[in-house]
Amino acid sequence: MNELKVLTMGEAMAMFIAEDSGSLDDCMRYKRYVAGAETNVAIGLSRLGIKTAWMSKVGDDSFGRMIMKTLTNEGVDVSHVLMDPFYSTGFQLKSKVEQGDPVVEYFRKNSSASKISLEDFPLEKLPSTQHLHLTGIPPAISGSFRNLSWQVLKHLKQKGVTVSFDPNLRPSLWPNEREMISIVNMFAEEADWLLPGIQEGEILTGYSNKEDIASYYLELGVKLVVIKLGEEGAYFATQNERKEVPGFTVTEVVDTVGAGDGFAVGVISALLEGASNEEAVLRGNAIGAKAVMSSGDHEGLPDMEELEHFMKKGVLQSCLNYK
Repeated sequence: MNELKVLTMGEAMAMFIAEDSGSLDDCMRYKRYVAGAETNVAIGLSRLGIKTAWMSKVGDDSFGRMIMKTLTNEGVDVSHVLMDPFYSTGFQLKSKVEQGDPVVEYFRKNSSASKISLEDFPLEKLPSTQHLHLTGIPPAISGSFRNLSWQVLKHLKQKGVTVSFDPNLRPSLWPNEREMISIVNMFAEEADWLLPGIQEGEILTGYSNKEDIASYYLELGVKLVVIKLGEEGAYFATQNERKEVPGFTVTEVVDTVGAGDGFAVGVISALLEGASNEEAVLRGNAIGAKAVMSSGDHEGLPDMEELEHFMKKGVLQSCLNYK
């Protein structure tokens, strides 16, 4: 890995996952991990051999140093991460569940990442990159992070950098739904590749079916819209092509958080390698399926050998079922 291919930016936090099922009120034992949608994508891409940089700010504390060590060990470029001596790294608690989505409690108010501004990362000093991946989380964290994200997006687009955007809606971080929809769509319209979930698409567009959601964004200039459909797979649309791509069978759902980030890893990596849209979505489905079969947000993301083995096994199983 030599030249930087992907730049992403966002907030990373320490994450404590309960070791026992039940209410967080009663849990006494936790395991510590790193959490963050954009760091999940950075780690996933790095494991597939794609040189990726993560840009952010963490506290000059044990959580911040843990995040830096984890990303460095994963091969992610952290040379554009600042250590903040004044504000702390955020953290979260996550429950252990036997089925369904876990309960997550966030402790991120006035975190170091929320204090990020354009003054921290002047546009003329941004690294040269082939692709920019953004989510709807930084624009929700603070006005200054929103402005930086927007300026970086416009600056790099002018340089011909492709952009992927995952809405990753976090209603609790927004003052109201109307502002969330307006600002997230402002970013979504600028994307080359847009990756909403079906429920997110309904909230953002007002349409309830995948075809209309895709058409809404295609008419605004998005080149590729990929709508995540959960265990059913995903649907993609361009001006000339529309298709639903089936998902992979999951033997055991351990933790659903991070599946969408894994999906993004698959789509982005494949498209950067020159794969077709269908091949890219199929890879996204595969990595999303892998992600839900392990604890932690990025722990289940595969390297290329593991991914190829999983996809071959999945295709073989589909053929056997078909017969």
